Amino acid sequence: MSGLLLIAHAPLASALKAVAEHTFPDCARQLQVLDVTPEMSAEAVESAARALLLAGGHAENLVLTDVFGATPSNAALRLRSATVQVISGVNVPMLWRSLCYAGQPLASLAERASGGGQSGIVLSETPGAAP
Repeated sequence: MSGLLLIAHAPLASALKAVAEHTFPDCARQLQVLDVTPEMSAEAVESAARALLLAGGHAENLVLTDVFGATPSNAALRLRSATVQVISGVNVPMLWRSLCYAGQPLASLAERASGGGQSGIVLSETPGAAP
């Protein structure tokens, strides 16, 4: 089973973990989170993330971040390897897919998570608007 680490601007990581625990309490136990505060440097975030990955003890890990190009994502990108994949732009459907398919190989898990995130974005039409 792959480990899951969520790195996001505080308090988003903890808030998303609460959503995961509410919906999938058993699966959410495998989710580790790192809330990034304004005073944290990318190096401090990277160091904390490495410690969490090590403590998790998983052979493979999927790291989800909030915004590509921001400190959480930049730190996570330095963790990438054959056993660590990173996806930025986390949303609830992506998180739920990650939890539900964590038993799959890392590449398959990353594809499912990314697909869940994309398919979870739906633009609803305004009633009465012209097509």
